[in-house]
Amino acid sequence: MKFISILAVFLLISPFINAQALVYKPVNPAFGGDTFNYQWLLSSAEAQNKQKDKTAETKEQTDLERFKANLNSQLLSQISSTLYKQQFGTDGIKEGSYTFGSYSVDVYPSADGLTLNILDTNTGEQTQVIIPNQ
Repeated sequence: MKFISILAVFLLISPFINAQALVYKPVNPAFGGDTFNYQWLLSSAEAQNKQKDKTAETKEQTDLERFKANLNSQLLSQISSTLYKQQFGTDGIKEGSYTFGSYSVDVYPSADGLTLNILDTNTGEQTQVIIPNQ
């Protein structure tokens, strides 16, 4: 009897039952979601971030500090220009080995252009600079 009553209820309701397709739409724009969600996701992530940006915490330089840094930069540029002219002359960089304090510079031509190997004899750090052919 119970089975017949359940079947009768199911048959009476069945014409009114509708179904639809379930479609997944991602929220994140990186995975195909709506691009207008980007700002909301970013602000939500920043609100949850407990780490501080150390570069943003740098204090504003005063006019005197900026003047000091600018003067320092100009003096170092002038000294480096003088050293360059003393070492290489007015003709520019030529092949050979040069020493600037604790730096050893080897200059030689290569397929890519003029190659400079720079070695810091104190620390052993080494770098290479390639000046392309014109």
